[in-house]
Amino acid sequence: MLCKHSDLTVKISSSPCPPVVPPICKCFDRMCLAGMESGPSHHPPTTMVLAKMKFPFEKRVRLAQGLWLLSWLATIGASFTFTLGCFLKTELRRRSEVMDNTEIHAVPNTLMGVGLACMAINFFTGKICLDALEPARFPRWKTFMSPFFGVSIFITSLMLVSVIMSYAMKGNLESSLKIGLKNGIRFYKDTDTPGRCFQKQTIDRLQMEFQCCGNTDFKDWFEVQWISNRYLDFSSKEVKE
Repeated sequence: MLCKHSDLTVKISSSPCPPVVPPICKCFDRMCLAGMESGPSHHPPTTMVLAKMKFPFEKRVRLAQGLWLLSWLATIGASFTFTLGCFLKTELRRRSEVMDNTEIHAVPNTLMGVGLACMAINFFTGKICLDALEPARFPRWKTFMSPFFGVSIFITSLMLVSVIMSYAMKGNLESSLKIGLKNGIRFYKDTDTPGRCFQKQTIDRLQMEFQCCGNTDFKDWFEVQWISNRYLDFSSKEVKE
């Protein structure tokens, strides 16, 4: 008994047991059957097996197109994350005079780094999805798939860490701003002191922008001397008191 497929001829010995068709014949039969079911195409019929699911060429095209669209949506999200990090970094630098410490800069730095990395990863993901539609261009990416998958998992983990840090350091941000405003009110009058020349201007602009007065309320201004000594007459009894 002979199994003939194109130039392949396999000899099978006759015995009481049912003949066993070699695996290569079965694979060829499946490929031919998949090609007939999918209809005529300019590409050779191919079958991709994932777990227990089979993806003919047409379904693989739709899968690649869907992943390409998702990758660009993820790129837009990554650009938004990067922009958010830049905005937060700029605002913290603008109000550095009323902030107590610089540890909170770790949050915008992480957001900017993760945003850039995610944009690069998703850009290459879209490129791979486009090349997957061409059998002649996809093989060059096969050697990079495993490292690329590992890097993607690492960047996704960093994104999760940055989200957790944003919520975890919210209390530190509020505490730093509260202490910084308290010190800013105390040094409000020191316009002639090097390093505090713009302290008064910063506090005034901050209160006008957010329509607030003091750290908690207007009573905070009665707890400190906020008028410069050069405008006070220390010979007056009321001023001394």
